[in-house]
Amino acid sequence: MNNSWIVLPILFQLVSAVVLLLTWGNIKIQKIVSILLSAIGLGIGIWLFLLIYNHGIQVTQSGNWPAPFGITFVADTFGSTMVLLASIAGFSVSIFAAGSMSRARLRFGFFPLLHFLIMGLQGAFLTGDIFNLYVWFEVIIISSFVLITIGGKKAQLEGAIKYVALNLLASIFFLIGIAFLYGLTGSLNMADLATKVQEIDNKGLINVTASLFLVAFGIKSAVFPLYFWLPASYHTPPAAVGAIFGGLLTKVGVYAMVRTFTLIFAGDVFLSLILSVMAALTILSGALGAMYHRHLGKIFGYLIICHIGFMMAGVGMMTELAIVGTVFYLVHDIIVKTNLFMVSGLILKINGTQDIKELGGMYKSKPLLSLLMAIPLFSLVGIPPLSGFWAKLFFIKGGLESKEYFLIAFIILGSFLTLWVIAKVWSEVFWKDAVNLPKKSKGIFFHELSSTGKWVLVLPVIFLSIISLYIGFGAEHIVSLSQRIASELMNPASYIETVLSQKTIEP
Repeated sequence: MNNSWIVLPILFQLVSAVVLLLTWGNIKIQKIVSILLSAIGLGIGIWLFLLIYNHGIQVTQSGNWPAPFGITFVADTFGSTMVLLASIAGFSVSIFAAGSMSRARLRFGFFPLLHFLIMGLQGAFLTGDIFNLYVWFEVIIISSFVLITIGGKKAQLEGAIKYVALNLLASIFFLIGIAFLYGLTGSLNMADLATKVQEIDNKGLINVTASLFLVAFGIKSAVFPLYFWLPASYHTPPAAVGAIFGGLLTKVGVYAMVRTFTLIFAGDVFLSLILSVMAALTILSGALGAMYHRHLGKIFGYLIICHIGFMMAGVGMMTELAIVGTVFYLVHDIIVKTNLFMVSGLILKINGTQDIKELGGMYKSKPLLSLLMAIPLFSLVGIPPLSGFWAKLFFIKGGLESKEYFLIAFIILGSFLTLWVIAKVWSEVFWKDAVNLPKKSKGIFFHELSSTGKWVLVLPVIFLSIISLYIGFGAEHIVSLSQRIASELMNPASYIETVLSQKTIEP
């Protein structure tokens, strides 16, 4: 169905960013306006998701140029779900940033940049054109580079240089891959590419092209051995920036990988083998890195890498059951990782440090807050029936179905190592007695805030924790959604037909 309203999430974020630029000089107004606009953006995300869920795939052709000649936007179940998740994370981070970030940082344009970043993410999730996916990636890189440098501290600048250098390298590989595809097929429309790539006899050239996309998306997703930029950069900016990065930036790489490898390069055995090996090594290297470090930001950064490996394992198996696991884990991981970086920021605000060896006694001093923080921590581990548990069942079932026992072993190993890491964090930060060290953090501490200021910090953590609990205890709904997405991805005929159809039908 043709529906030009599906680009509303993108346009709304653009308008939001411009409105916030007009209020540049007034931080208080920026905070209120950003939260209100993010709430409206969340409402738009819910509207789009329900529209697609109830009426099927929606398409719009820019300038009324028919596909594959024009610029196509497509909203299917997968894309609309990612738009909704990005809206949820953006709304939560807007609130958390209003309470946690200093005026000195906010006056450099955090809120407009946040909305530009969300706009780039929404564009990536809704584009039906492989070149425009590259364009939206560039919007994301530009916005995120400025966000990661806000404050201008030495560690931030060092992390930002590593971040942007590797991501620009990924962009080069991405652009070369696009050039190969265009040279082979004469098209950039993803639905059109799906039909034309399958007709090419030179499979060796297709494998080379697919490998270029794997390197590009692998860098953006932080997979082994391309992940070194992430643990060097994600812990350096303020917690609000880390939250949006940890929740969404690597996941847009996973989204692109799932989209292209199920649509354009579907059924490539060579690619599946490489993905499986990289997934196993990503799980192991991420878990070992998390075990080694004692800074909460670095621990959570390495756990991002470890769990990207889980999602890659599902793509490597390339069965419908495994893709169900990947989609379920993607939903779970966006919510939990966004929440965990906010939790780490809250711990810093309370204690003045994120070094777990210098922390302790939080459960004794703040039992209710500690129990709240336990929800994302143990959801990450996947303790039944919390959200991380269910996706792993589908990974294991998918592995048994495709006889990928090697991957099953690494998924189980990664789960146990994650449990060990989170148990260590819980023991050091919450169970052991408090360590009487001088507080290092500058600025206002949690106990010095007004009750309103405290609630502004805690409410987004509560909001995301409730969603995590819903994903776990209402798993049948997320499973149903994941199965629908996996079915559409593994059987893309409806996607291709809708995009390439010349009919215009009002929904």
